[in-house]
Amino acid sequence: MVLFKQRMAPWRGRKEPMNATFADIHAAADFMGPGALEVPLYQTEIFDICRRSSPFGQRIKQVPATGHPSRFFEETAIPNPGAAGFVNPRSIVAPVVNPTRVERSVPLKAIVSQINYNLFDIELGNQQQQFAYLQAKDMVDTVSGVMVTHDVALWNGNDTSLSTPTTTQYYGVTQQIAAGGNTVSIGASASIVDGLKSAVAQMVANNGYYVRPTAIYANPVLLDLIDREMKTEYNVVLNTDQITGGFRVKMLSTQAGDLPLIPDWSLSYTGTPGSGSAVLPAYIVTEDLIEYHWLGDPTPRIFQLGLPGSLTHQYVAVKFGAPVVKGAGYAHYQVLVDR
Repeated sequence: MVLFKQRMAPWRGRKEPMNATFADIHAAADFMGPGALEVPLYQTEIFDICRRSSPFGQRIKQVPATGHPSRFFEETAIPNPGAAGFVNPRSIVAPVVNPTRVERSVPLKAIVSQINYNLFDIELGNQQQQFAYLQAKDMVDTVSGVMVTHDVALWNGNDTSLSTPTTTQYYGVTQQIAAGGNTVSIGASASIVDGLKSAVAQMVANNGYYVRPTAIYANPVLLDLIDREMKTEYNVVLNTDQITGGFRVKMLSTQAGDLPLIPDWSLSYTGTPGSGSAVLPAYIVTEDLIEYHWLGDPTPRIFQLGLPGSLTHQYVAVKFGAPVVKGAGYAHYQVLVDR
């Protein structure tokens, strides 16, 4: 419906239309009527259950980097026990032995994110006083975005080498463990539980290294298959234990003790479970031997930039560091489950 305004043109007298409608007038009102004028209101809390962290990043070691790259030494063998043999006590000839040590390094990587606050929008929000905490929430969400990227890349970073980096991402833990060579596949008809227990037993039985794995990480779908197998095949309900504040997981009894079965959504799988062509990975890890080497601070830091000509507040979240799997060839295991 078009409103008309009485306006006399200088050259003739007639009514001319204005470009305004009733819709323009009450577009923000939910209802208008006699004695009633309803305007939209919102809850002051924003519904939010977005993922922000994973337990893996909280459970591995956080250590300061020694530099770029961050360097350390690994002893791969004690002096050869075979060389330290028995001799005639009246004619002692001692063999010369030497420990075997190698130099290792991990190049540091950077994760950044930026959020801009327009001055007009900030003042408008302050004047409305409806979402008073919104700027702080957006800042926290920016940091959380950095941490989600970090948590996913801890496992799945696409770099391929610690000594000669090929990408700007982390060299993911899954790739480092796979490169160590400890990998086993469990066939579609084989027991998942037996396969995991066998892999743990082989790790513990290593006569060259004192290996004591501390956890098994897998996608929740695979852990559900393990739980079902225990109930169906063995009539056993797995015990639970708390691994972080308020987070309880199932425990699997192994030769290394009861290991927590920790679900991690960032460990993806291929195919459709039950089709016979799906591959679901699990990782038996010694968490004390997986380190994150950080620079500056183990958590993201926020830097405020100067106001540009557009009067926009600019904040940049920065995190420097990289993960390294120590003893990738003997202290950890990759288990690929076919289903």
